[in-house]
Amino acid sequence: MSDSAGDPMAGFDATIHAPNRLRICALLDTAGEAEFATVQEQLGVSASVLSKHVTVLVEAGHVEQRKAVRDTRRRVWLRLTRDGREAYHAHIAALRAIVGD
Repeated sequence: MSDSAGDPMAGFDATIHAPNRLRICALLDTAGEAEFATVQEQLGVSASVLSKHVTVLVEAGHVEQRKAVRDTRRRVWLRLTRDGREAYHAHIAALRAIVGD
């Protein structure tokens, strides 16, 4: 393809596309920021599974983590980066282009 600017598939993001990572992005897009344990509960996955998916998203620059101590416990909060939000929205647009209106 010579010109990807007009190609809706240009926004397809294989990193986001994995089902659990897509669900993480969808949750964070809606929530803005969510505690790791809340995301884990919403997705119904183990902490290690969530951690692996979050690591992939962090390494891609899509998600950032904020660590804090609350109620004497160390907590991790997740949120989409600006680039992550843009990539997620472009990916959703690409999926819509695949399935049509």
